[in-house]
Amino acid sequence: MSIESFFPYQLAVAAAALSHELEDVYRREGGLSREEWRVLFLLADVECLTSKALSQRSSLDKVQISRAAQKLESKGLISGEASTTDRRLRDYRCTEKGRRHFRELFPRVEARARNVLARMADADRTALERGVDGLIRAVKEPD
Repeated sequence: MSIESFFPYQLAVAAAALSHELEDVYRREGGLSREEWRVLFLLADVECLTSKALSQRSSLDKVQISRAAQKLESKGLISGEASTTDRRLRDYRCTEKGRRHFRELFPRVEARARNVLARMADADRTALERGVDGLIRAVKEPD
């Protein structure tokens, strides 16, 4: 079997390619790294998330979360403080500047994603959406 026909490899390559397409927008227009974008995206419409919750929801490890959060804090886009429930964690919140930045950037990122998906045949896009939903459910099921 060649790696090019191995489904997990194909899926990883496709995800990386789509991520690269979107990164072009949030890096060039928004000045954010992939990790910063993910953290800002997760905080933009919630009151607060811990560093652990951010890691679980973003597929980033705790070091990546910490570095991205530090950069976002230095840009004034989020704030962080020691968690009130677990001193080993940090509670992060989006600042108003961060929410504004996200609201300005998100439509352009979303438009790029829609543009990429629009290049697919309708039946392929529908099948992909169903397949991804099914894959997510399957990996969450216990063995």
